Amino acid sequence: MAKTTAPPSRPSRPRAQRRPVDVRGWLGGIRLSGFMVIMLGLVVLAAFVLVPTIGTYVDQRQQIAALEAAVELSGEQVAELESQRERWSDPAYITTQARERLYYVRPGEVVYLVDNDLPPELAPQEQSPVSEDVEQTRTDWMSQLVRSVTVAGLSQTVKAPTIGVPDQEPTPSTTP
Repeated sequence: MAKTTAPPSRPSRPRAQRRPVDVRGWLGGIRLSGFMVIMLGLVVLAAFVLVPTIGTYVDQRQQIAALEAAVELSGEQVAELESQRERWSDPAYITTQARERLYYVRPGEVVYLVDNDLPPELAPQEQSPVSEDVEQTRTDWMSQLVRSVTVAGLSQTVKAPTIGVPDQEPTPSTTP
């Protein structure tokens, strides 16, 4: 059986070379009526009038939203301050605050203040006493200072200090 192909849907035209478009002829073919010019002018005028008005409207809405949020926040602060004022009018609250903040006591009461209430692992460790003997340094401190600053300025990488882990030096491998 022989294969048949369908005829092309559009007859093929020989490709013509593109010729330049005559803009004058194209523009000359457009006909504008007076009504169309007036309507186009009204649309442009409406755009010029409405765009700034819409921008102003959007800006004012944003300002209103920001002010409403500020008023709501102020209302919450006023409510909190009023509740504090109500608490301070209560004599029991005033007495409690005087005892906690100012360490006031009633006559005849004994108050114990716990000074060192940290757990033992968080308590600062005892430091060794400082020697009272004056010792002379073995090297010149100025040259060590200059060397330290130079090394710090020229170093390329910084090694993060490890806390609680001793520095491990690599063990040299022996080759037979």
